[in-house]
Amino acid sequence: MIDKRLIMLAKKLVNYSCNVKSGEKVWVEYSDASEDFICEIIKEIFRCGAYPIVKNSNRKLKSVMLNNATKQYYNFLTKHDCALMQECDAVILVSGENNAFEFANVAEDKNDLYDLFYVKPVHLDIRINKKWVLLRFPTPGFAQNAKMNTYEFEDYFFNVCNLDYAKLSFAMDNLKTLMEKTDKVKIISKDTNLTFSIKNMKAVKCCGECNIPDGELYTAPVKNSVNGKICFNIPSLNNGTVFRNIMLEFENGKIVNCDCNEKQKLENILNTDEGSRYLGEFAFGLNPYVNKPILDILFDEKMCGSVHFAIGNSYDDAPNGNKSAIHWDLISNHKTEFGGGEIYFDDVLIRKNGKFILPELFALNEENLV
Repeated sequence: MIDKRLIMLAKKLVNYSCNVKSGEKVWVEYSDASEDFICEIIKEIFRCGAYPIVKNSNRKLKSVMLNNATKQYYNFLTKHDCALMQECDAVILVSGENNAFEFANVAEDKNDLYDLFYVKPVHLDIRINKKWVLLRFPTPGFAQNAKMNTYEFEDYFFNVCNLDYAKLSFAMDNLKTLMEKTDKVKIISKDTNLTFSIKNMKAVKCCGECNIPDGELYTAPVKNSVNGKICFNIPSLNNGTVFRNIMLEFENGKIVNCDCNEKQKLENILNTDEGSRYLGEFAFGLNPYVNKPILDILFDEKMCGSVHFAIGNSYDDAPNGNKSAIHWDLISNHKTEFGGGEIYFDDVLIRKNGKFILPELFALNEENLV
């Protein structure tokens, strides 16, 4: 018997996140996820009168592809998948991991090829403009990374994913309004003193439409406005490598210095293309059930009390003009147990040690959302 919570989640992906309508074509891509769950998604798409197009991206097989694929291969694959993606109205991505380090032996230049010649044209240029949702699927390997047993992790997963997103969306409204009126942002925390502008930038609420789990409010820094230094205190797993204590130093928007436990690999990522040394996103994490890092960006970036910045490509609904083959979110949590921190909007303190201190933003503090 499939867990009833997964059936509910499948219905949410199809009907709420993607709002699938009769006659639409829905790209369903999954890796290392329960086929029973994918069957529920397919059945729900058919119930809507729509047409599922299913692709299995098994991570073990994908690692072989990544290690052997050439630019010519990606040109062939991209030509066909771009055409298919253009035809689709909605995209459901279900990402599971039996082994989070499956890509650890993939050479960096091979990852670069994949990002530049497949991910960017298919996903960053086309898919991002569709109705889409990305779900991280709860696997035993995922639970292991989170340092929980399987049943404990499943309960954690469903609490996080089944947050009352309508309530969160309403609570975000005042912060969205404030962000869109703000020019200068300053962030001060341990080893961090960073300033940038978000003047005239749109702020976008994320309440279950594009990611499950969800719970963030994002915009983008004015591209050349970022100055100072920031240290990210949440580890990040990227293509099989765990990056810890990433430090980035900016001058007029560009990353001019960096450090971490894997400095050379970080430098290589920053040298991917012209846009990879600039930021494409600044966001608040607001999900009250995401209260600790579990080495998964899709969860960790939603952590209450956190902010994150994305190196690379900006989103089309909050564009700052930066284009890149990468979009890598790096996270800093400002709760007291992570070292604290302060955020100022136009020299007014709005959040201290992970809690909003302006009365009109109290609804976003975690005790008011659970």
